[in-house]
Amino acid sequence: MRILALCAVMSLFLYPLSVLAEDPNEEIKVKEEVREELKLEEIVVTATRTEKEITEAPGSVSVVTKEDMEKRNIQTIDSAVNLLPGVFNKRAKGLDTTARVTLRGIPEQKRTLVLIDGQPMNDAYTGAVMWDSFLPENVERIEVVRGPYSALYGGYAMGGVVNIITKMPEEREFTVKSGYGSHDLWTTYGAYGDKLFDRLSLFASYGYKSSNGYPNNLVVRKPSSPGAGTIVTGWERTTDKYGNLAYLVGDKGDNSWWQDNGTLKLSFDFDDDTKASFSFMRRRYEYDYEDPHNYLRDATGRPVWSGNVNVDTGPQRIRLKEYYFLSGGGGRTQNIFNLGFQTDIFKNANLKVSVGLVDIEKNWYVSPSSTATRIGGPGKINETPSQAYQAELQLSFPIFQRHLITVGTGYRTSWANTAEHSLADWRDNGTKGALTYQSKGKDRTFSLYGQAEIVLRDNVTAYLGVRSDWWKCYDGMVNQVGTAGYPKYYESKSTFSVNPKIAVVYSPFEKTTLRGSFGRAFRPPTIYELYRTWVWWGTTYAGNPNLDPETVTSGEVGIEQGLWKGAVFKATYFHNWMKDLIYRRDVTPKLKEYINAGEAESSGVELEIEQKFDKWVRLFANFTYTHSEIEENLAKPTTEGKRLTMVPEKMFNIGGELTYGPLSLSLTGRYVSKQYNNDENLDKEDHVFGSYDPYFVADADVSFDVTKWAKLYFSVDNIFDEDYFTYYKAPGRTFFGGLTLRF
Repeated sequence: MRILALCAVMSLFLYPLSVLAEDPNEEIKVKEEVREELKLEEIVVTATRTEKEITEAPGSVSVVTKEDMEKRNIQTIDSAVNLLPGVFNKRAKGLDTTARVTLRGIPEQKRTLVLIDGQPMNDAYTGAVMWDSFLPENVERIEVVRGPYSALYGGYAMGGVVNIITKMPEEREFTVKSGYGSHDLWTTYGAYGDKLFDRLSLFASYGYKSSNGYPNNLVVRKPSSPGAGTIVTGWERTTDKYGNLAYLVGDKGDNSWWQDNGTLKLSFDFDDDTKASFSFMRRRYEYDYEDPHNYLRDATGRPVWSGNVNVDTGPQRIRLKEYYFLSGGGGRTQNIFNLGFQTDIFKNANLKVSVGLVDIEKNWYVSPSSTATRIGGPGKINETPSQAYQAELQLSFPIFQRHLITVGTGYRTSWANTAEHSLADWRDNGTKGALTYQSKGKDRTFSLYGQAEIVLRDNVTAYLGVRSDWWKCYDGMVNQVGTAGYPKYYESKSTFSVNPKIAVVYSPFEKTTLRGSFGRAFRPPTIYELYRTWVWWGTTYAGNPNLDPETVTSGEVGIEQGLWKGAVFKATYFHNWMKDLIYRRDVTPKLKEYINAGEAESSGVELEIEQKFDKWVRLFANFTYTHSEIEENLAKPTTEGKRLTMVPEKMFNIGGELTYGPLSLSLTGRYVSKQYNNDENLDKEDHVFGSYDPYFVADADVSFDVTKWAKLYFSVDNIFDEDYFTYYKAPGRTFFGGLTLRF
C-alpha cells in the first residue's frame, strides 16, 4: 500500500511535465547548451582504470554525480548509492558509521572494495569501511562497478568496487553550509577552493556534525525458571528474533555522537601532460550512551534495576542485573594520505604513480563488566590502532592504433594491534589499568596486473585481464594474559592467487549495447580473522592463522537498450560461485574457530528503467532479485541449503526528480526484503529487537535557490514513519533543513 501511495504522490508531484518541457521563458541559448550537454557520454575510470565512455565499459556501472546528491540533500556517502540496482546498504542505528555497502549478493563489507580517488579504504583489521570518513560536499561523483574485479584491483573486490572521486575546483569558490534536524542533529561545513597561476589547484574543507541520538539499543530479557520476585509494571511483552517469549524492560539511553572531518588537497600542473597531487583527510568520531531508561516500576513507583522480578500472568520471572542497561562509548580517529603523479611519457602513453596511507591512530570502545552500575564499576577498554600502506605504478599505452594495453604493479602492507586493558571505572578512560588481552599481526601483498582492450570491430570490443597477487601474513601473536599456554606466536603463511577476467561489449545498433563477462576474484583473510581470539560468556571465539583466501567465480550478461527520447532500459543476469568461505566451526561447545569451510552460490537479475525530460525531469525505477544459498559447509552442515546471511532476496527503488528554475524536488522510495542474521535462517520473527526486517522507506527533498549564491533545502526521511529493525531500532520519520552559501 505504501508503494502505491508513493506512486500516487509522485503522479501529483510531477504532473506538469509537458508544461515544464515547453517552458517559454527559457532562453533558446540555454536550451541549445542543455541539448549539447545531454549528447555527451559520461566518462568513467573504475571499470578499466582508464577513461572510458560508460556505454563502452565492460561491466555494470552506475554513477552518482554531485548534482544527483544535491537534489537528494545527501548527508552521508552510503546514502548516495542506496538507490542503485544490486547495492545493499545495511545501516544500523541510523548512523553512517555502522553502514555496510555490499554488491551482487556477496555479503559483508570486507568483500566489496571501496576506493577514495583510487586508494583502497577497507581497513587493515576487519576489512570494514568507515563511510562517515568522506564528506558528501567534497565529492565530485561516485562510480559503482558490480561484479568481480580482482583482475584489476586485487583483494576485497569480490562483489565489486565503489570508487568515491573527490572534486578539485577550477576557479575560486567559498562554500558555507549549516543545517539542523531531528534528534538534535547539527551540521556545519566550510570549504575554500582556488586555482592559482593556472597551475596550482587547492581545496580545503572542514565539517562538523553532532546529535543527541535516540534510544536504539533496547533491553529485552527472556524469562527464567518460575519463582518469587518483585512484582513490577511497565514491561511490554515481545519475542526474541527466534519467536521465543521475551519482555521489553528498557533501553540503554540516547545514542549520542559527534564527528568532524578536515580535508586538504593540492594539485600542480607542470604542463598539459604532467600533474602531481597530494591529499590529506582527517576524521574524528566519538559516540556514547546517555542515561539508560528503565521501564520497570515496583509498587512504590521506583525503577527496579536488579534482582528477580515478576511480570505478566503466571507470573513470569526475569533475572535482572544493572549492567544489562549499560553500554560504553567508543571512537575512532583516522588519517588518510595520498600522493599521486601522472604524465604522458610518449604519445598517448600515460604513466600513473600513487602512494597512500590509511592510518587509524585510535579505534576504541568500552565494555562495562557484569558488576558495573550506572555510577561506575569495573570495565574494559579495547583499542585497535592499525595502518595500511599502499603504492602503485600503472602504464597505459596504445598498440596498433586501435587497441589499448594497461599494465601495473602494486604493493600493500598493513598491521593491526589489539590491546585490552582493565578499567577501574568504566565511565572514566583515565582509570586504565593492566593489560588483559592482546592480539596483533601483519600482512603484505605484491601484485602484477595487465589488461588488453582489443577492438575486434568498430562495434565489438574485448577486454582480457589478469592479476597475480602474492599475499603473506606474519608476526602474528595472541596473549590471553594469565592463561596457561599464552602468549602464542604464529609462523608466517603465504599464498599466490591468479585472477583472470574476460569481457565483451557489443553494440549491434545505435541504441543497443550487449555485455558479457566472466572472471574470478579473491579475498585474503583479515588480521581479525587470522589472529583475533576473544571470550564472551565463557565461549572462546578463536582466529585461525592457517586460513586461506576466499574466492568467487562470476559471470554476467546484460543489455542496455535506448527506447525513445530520454528513455533507457537495462537488464543484467549474474551468477556467483563462492568457495572457501571463512566460517566459524564449533570445535567444542565452548570453542569456536574460523576455518575455510563454506561454498555458496548467488544469482539474480537487475532491471533498470529511466526516463529523462530534458534537464527538468528524471523518473527512474530498478529492481534486484538475488537468490543465495549455502551449498556446502563442513563447519555446520545444518546451514546447507539455507540463504546467505545479510543478503535480501528482493530490492526495489523508485523515484522522481524535478528541477525548474530555482526549485528542485525529489521523491524516492526504497524497498528491502527480509534478511537473516542466523546461518540456519532461524531468525524468522520480524519487528523485534535483533531482527532484520523487510521495509519500505520513502524520502522527500526540496531545495530553492534564493539567490545565485544562497540555497535553502529541506528533507523528510521515512515519510510514512515505517517502524522496523536492522538489529537495532531504526529511526522513524526524521526532518532536516539548512542553508548553503556559495561565493
